[in-house]
Amino acid sequence: MGRRKKEPRSVHRENISSAAATLFMEKGISQTSMDDIAKAAGYSKATLYVYFESKEEIVSVLVLDSMKGLCAYLSSDIQRQESTREEYNLICQELVRYQEEYPFYFKMTLKKINIQLEDQNTYPKEKETFQVGEEINEMIKSVLLSGMERGDLRADLEVAPTSFACWGMLTGLIQLAASKEEYIKQSMGLSKEQFLQYGFDMLYHFIAGTD
Repeated sequence: MGRRKKEPRSVHRENISSAAATLFMEKGISQTSMDDIAKAAGYSKATLYVYFESKEEIVSVLVLDSMKGLCAYLSSDIQRQESTREEYNLICQELVRYQEEYPFYFKMTLKKINIQLEDQNTYPKEKETFQVGEEINEMIKSVLLSGMERGDLRADLEVAPTSFACWGMLTGLIQLAASKEEYIKQSMGLSKEQFLQYGFDMLYHFIAGTD
């Protein structure tokens, strides 16, 4: 324990959040207790509460880290694309990757958005996550705007609601494909990838105004 006390607070928080992430992947968030996390991280439960107020705070840290990863991938790679369709395909591809790497956190992006950022019960990391989400939203808006300017997308699109609708449709489609993969295969004869590509194409054709 002497060595641990000398380590920076950030190291302890990283140790705990890393152990929690593994448990969340194995058992699910709701089935994982603070006792479980303390045991897996090698801390007493009392020590755990020195670094995190609750399991919800740990989740907020992990969600933020995963969202930052998604934002970083999109931010760096969108600029390298040469067409609106390539930019759109990249967004779809990175959302799929995000769901596959962080399935529990991906589900949380579909839940109610906390916009009461001045609430005393709001964790700082939740505020950061909101801002990262806004950055991603702005990227989608920029793709829509540039696509309209190029003439690749319909000129009558309302950018803000279209951007949010695209986010909802894409994430909902990806979550559906992940949870209903066997049904899709048996009833449609399609792999998850084929089903997703069909859905992605359908949405793109709508915003592009093509048949």
